[in-house]
Amino acid sequence: MEKILFGLKGRLWIEQDHYLLFSDPRQNTIFSWDDKNGIREFLKPSGYTGYGFYSPEPGSNGLILNKKGELVMTEQGDRRISRMPLNGGGKRTITDNWQGKRFNSPNDICQHSSEAYYFTDPPYGLNKQENDSLRETKEFGVYRIDVDGKTTQIISNLNHPNGICFSPDEKTLYVSQTDADAYIMSYPVDDKGEIGAGKIFFDMRKYNTAADGMKIDTSGNIYTGAGNGIMVISAKGKLLGKIETGVPTSNCAFGEGYLYITAGSYVCRIKVK
Repeated sequence: MEKILFGLKGRLWIEQDHYLLFSDPRQNTIFSWDDKNGIREFLKPSGYTGYGFYSPEPGSNGLILNKKGELVMTEQGDRRISRMPLNGGGKRTITDNWQGKRFNSPNDICQHSSEAYYFTDPPYGLNKQENDSLRETKEFGVYRIDVDGKTTQIISNLNHPNGICFSPDEKTLYVSQTDADAYIMSYPVDDKGEIGAGKIFFDMRKYNTAADGMKIDTSGNIYTGAGNGIMVISAKGKLLGKIETGVPTSNCAFGEGYLYITAGSYVCRIKVK
């Protein structure tokens, strides 16, 4: 366990070089961590390139590696999805609007084997969140970016979509909602990447908490930040247990036999099978 002084969010294990990346939206920074060097600054600014105060959390949030090995970021302050090489070179925008309207604050992202991206767009990176005057998009939507760059709003009826991930066979898309109606939704996915009608997969309200970022193992079990720990939920929607951290816990990632966890101002890991 290692601690820095601010709130941590999206996390990503870089397998080929054996280090962890994680976002600190408050510091507008992506940090790296490894056994030898500990915590180091990896990228700053990570999600907001403007001047002056923008919001309490302007930096990047969700992080993934795409099929080309590039780092892909959800940038809350610049309100876009961007990509960049890991070993030098600047960012390039993947998308920054839907139908000419800027996103609210892209939060989390995953990629389908077709190379299409799916991401969530709640208001959490805006200064006044849902009441912010900078809002241009009415919905807090979920979007797909096709390989040709076309951006489509695929879910429009969630209040605050947050974490997002695919089942191992990519036949189900999971999306967490983190407002008073807190639950994880599941959506069937066809061979073309189109989604069908959603249903509640796991009701977080029964446990007085909400699901944040999510990761899924090869058996289809979901690991999600929830309250003061990581809840583990089976592919059938049964709660298997909880890893207690004692502080608000946002996200996790698998890497080389460990589950890495961002919890409050801590980076933690626990050995897994």
